[in-house]
Amino acid sequence: MDLHIYERVLGSLDVIGMLAARKNPKRIATRLRDPERTRERLLRAASREIYRSGFQSASLDTILASAGVTKGALYYHFKNKEALGYAVVEEIISPDVRGTWVRPLQSVKDPINALIGIVQRLSVRPEDVCGGCQLNNLAQEMSPLDAGFRKRLETIFDAWREAVASVLRQGQIHGSVRRDVEPNDAAGLLIAMVEGYGSLAKNAQDPKVIKAGIKNIVGWLRSLRRPGNRARV
Repeated sequence: MDLHIYERVLGSLDVIGMLAARKNPKRIATRLRDPERTRERLLRAASREIYRSGFQSASLDTILASAGVTKGALYYHFKNKEALGYAVVEEIISPDVRGTWVRPLQSVKDPINALIGIVQRLSVRPEDVCGGCQLNNLAQEMSPLDAGFRKRLETIFDAWREAVASVLRQGQIHGSVRRDVEPNDAAGLLIAMVEGYGSLAKNAQDPKVIKAGIKNIVGWLRSLRRPGNRARV
């Protein structure tokens, strides 16, 4: 029998055995009908552990304990640790970045105001600052080591850059962004500043660093306005 199929069979039996051990029949029935709930718990637990420890040091035992499932359940849903990590990138990190940087830029009237608003909403909570950006953390750790991670992370960065570049191009068309701004270059610079200040703040373990970074990025964004169109936020 193929090893992957064998692991899935074991996972199915393990999940059923785990659920059958519970005393609440209604809860058993509900969870038997909802394997996606188990998968979601695994993803969330893996995301937290990877964020805390890095992918290479992330403990599967810790992930399983946090999710409240067995190793068989893990292998029922994911072929191996790498597959779990890829799913975290695609289903946790990517939607988070899109929710922060892509969707808020859709159909905006003033791109500079919209970008400034996003930057000013960046978290300055100590726990977030000290842990750093999960996207950047994984890019620094895994992109040199694993093409699967690198390509998936590249897709996220590309979507982020294109969202910013697109809104700047629209701003140029409507006259709110300087014509001499190169949208792709400006978008790349914005990402570099956001991630760079995030890395500096993480290294310093000091929210004041990211607060100063936000102030500087906002000042730079305001400089992209076309002269005579300097609305204030």
